[in-house]
Amino acid sequence: MAQTFIEVERKFLPAPDTEERLQELGGTLEHQVTFRDTYYDTPELSLMRADHWLRQREGSGWELKYAGRPVVPVTHTHYVELTAEPAIVAQLCEVLGADVLGPGGVAAVLGPLGLQEVASFVTRRSAWKLVLSGADKEEPLLRVDLDTADFGYAVGEVEALVHEKAEVSAAVEKIHSLSSMLGVPVQETAPAKVMVYLQRFRPQDYQHLLEVYSPREKPQGTKAPGSSLG
Repeated sequence: MAQTFIEVERKFLPAPDTEERLQELGGTLEHQVTFRDTYYDTPELSLMRADHWLRQREGSGWELKYAGRPVVPVTHTHYVELTAEPAIVAQLCEVLGADVLGPGGVAAVLGPLGLQEVASFVTRRSAWKLVLSGADKEEPLLRVDLDTADFGYAVGEVEALVHEKAEVSAAVEKIHSLSSMLGVPVQETAPAKVMVYLQRFRPQDYQHLLEVYSPREKPQGTKAPGSSLG
């Protein structure tokens, strides 16, 4: 059975020396990969307005992320991450107020739920991993993804995956420490790729999303328009 993870992350804008700093900190470049992400929503962006993000990633399948409770500092966020299709379908029906649909994968419920493609782009990613000096060997690795989208936007993400809500605070502290070591300003925020895509290519939809969120509660990730979607 696929596990449900809580994803704790922080977006940042990479500097020219970010990879050099990662190497100095003992980071390892795991791989470099190129993939396409396609996001789905209703014409009214009902999912995104509820901070739910449905994505199909080339070679990886479906994923649904939705926000957990706010964490401090607000430059960090955590999301519940679903990858098992039955769980995704159940959550989609709940947030959209639809009757629970019968057996079938995500693709089978797109039409009945009124979901359609709203964004699609290709990303080049360099994926790093490291353990902070002095960290317990049993603690999960921190991961740093450095992404460049095909429409010219570059963004980095420091991430930790945990299983329990009780582990979130410790993960936030580790992410904060690593961000500082990478020279990321304490209050820096950066939007997720999908939000920048909407801003550039679907500006009316982007403005509609901005209208939903107050200055302190903006979608996806750093609580600035957009954030988690890696």
